[in-house]
Amino acid sequence: MKTSQHSRNLKLLPFSTAPQSVCILRLSALGDVTHVLPVVAAIQKIWPQTQITWVLGKLEYQLLKHLENIEFIVFDKKQSFRSYRELKKKLASRQFDVLLHMQVALRANLVSKAINSPIRLGWDTPRSRDWHHKFINHQVPEIAYQHQAQGFLSFARTLGLAFREPEWTLAVSDEALNFANKHLPGEQATLVISPCSSHQLRNWSISGYAAVADYAVTELGLRVVLSGGPSALEQSVAQNIEAAMQSPAINLVGKDTLQQSLGILNKADIVISPDSGPAHIANALGTPVIGLYAATWSRRSGPYNSLDLCVDRFPEAARKFLGKEPRELRWGTKIEQAGVMDLITTEDVIEKLEQWQNPDSSDKDLLLTQVG
Repeated sequence: MKTSQHSRNLKLLPFSTAPQSVCILRLSALGDVTHVLPVVAAIQKIWPQTQITWVLGKLEYQLLKHLENIEFIVFDKKQSFRSYRELKKKLASRQFDVLLHMQVALRANLVSKAINSPIRLGWDTPRSRDWHHKFINHQVPEIAYQHQAQGFLSFARTLGLAFREPEWTLAVSDEALNFANKHLPGEQATLVISPCSSHQLRNWSISGYAAVADYAVTELGLRVVLSGGPSALEQSVAQNIEAAMQSPAINLVGKDTLQQSLGILNKADIVISPDSGPAHIANALGTPVIGLYAATWSRRSGPYNSLDLCVDRFPEAARKFLGKEPRELRWGTKIEQAGVMDLITTEDVIEKLEQWQNPDSSDKDLLLTQVG
């Protein structure tokens, strides 16, 4: 879709009155779709009559399917050509007042061509790739060092919705709550360790997780739960953590569905996780998260409401592996190299556990604004 600089500057935004329809395009991933939820919340709160349609992936739909008053259209990325034809046919006779094109990947850019809208709002140029700018005619403002949650919320602000801070609403089904109560009976304070990211080089060490888990049991009196998906890697990591521990743990890795995992993360008192979907899902549920960051920077992609609890060694990683200060790197740079997560020590994580039990005056806003 060819656009000119003139068309980008058309004075169509912000809206002076609520649009009748908004289409959201964000196919993946689990963590990223949770960042879209505050945009949905803003639209539903200020424009309750606006119809929201969301084009998203199959797995992401399983996470969000219990949200109310949203039309979901599932796009199967494994059958891209077939799914694209079906989507184009389904939407051929429809036009939305605005498209929120929230994903810069090439597949999503091509999918956006099946969505008819005169206003196509996408990312600013520094955050674009794969010719994203050719598929939109409006951009969110370019803001340096912006956390992803605020980046997504800037779509709502560009529409004219005055939301300063993100608000999350993520529905947890009764079935998921019952699953959690069955496997975690009683009221004992619970630490959930979700040890694996889909990016293996973001994962911390087996010995580190085991040592922190033992400390949580013996020194803090916490019940420890291992949580994760059914992949061979995740099951192997969980088994190895369990074997390395001196204390007992409840191993639920591969034993729950994505929906059931919501119940577990919702019941948890604290979660430990690398930069992964579960970290952001827990954040959306209001559960504190100790995020483990070195391959990525928590100030960009950490669990938004728990930035003060994150162990962040990204600045050290930038110096050691890239020979640069973090300010010198493109915002969003990933340092997914062997050994990068070894910069995080057991003592670092235990310190954050202690901080969670005994909160201090850590200022999350300071973490959001001070970079480098």
